[in-house]
Amino acid sequence: MSRAQIPALVFGIGGFGALVAAVISNEWKVTTRASSVITATWVYQGLWMNCAGNALGSFHCRPHFTIFKVEGYIQACRGLMIAAVSLGFFGSIFALFGMKCTKVGGSDKAKAKIACLAGIVFILSGLCSMTGCSLYANKITTEFFDPLFVEQKMAYAYNGATSAMSSRTKYHGGEDFKTAHPSKQFDKNAYV
Repeated sequence: MSRAQIPALVFGIGGFGALVAAVISNEWKVTTRASSVITATWVYQGLWMNCAGNALGSFHCRPHFTIFKVEGYIQACRGLMIAAVSLGFFGSIFALFGMKCTKVGGSDKAKAKIACLAGIVFILSGLCSMTGCSLYANKITTEFFDPLFVEQKMAYAYNGATSAMSSRTKYHGGEDFKTAHPSKQFDKNAYV
């Protein structure tokens, strides 16, 4: 059993590092607006700041200066991810103290309890991070497939000669654009 403790500690600390990298990343949502290669722009949105870059190499970031103007799902994701990072940090410390090869922690029975506590804390950290990421992904997919949310979909427009828009948007006539004028470029299995 003690042979499995070192790989478990390495995987736990590696997962904690990946969690920290995900929290500070600005690529939670990436949109692109490209009418040509020269005028292509990308918008990276993260939990802490939004960044924009273009094909010429210019890249600018602007942090979220206030909590009150940030949308609710971003605030919830921030809280869940901070809780996951905190729990992962304490889980790593508990796992280090609960290993049989360390001198800190007391008897083998006490170390077993500390190692069990570390496992529970790692599980809670994973649940917090999974919930935060799922909440953010659910919001993005809900906006993308919502026929009335046009702002996000215009960024995903593909520039084919037969298509004007890549989303199901309504024009002034009242009928659905894609069902009234289906694209000849893609068949029924296309997801775009």
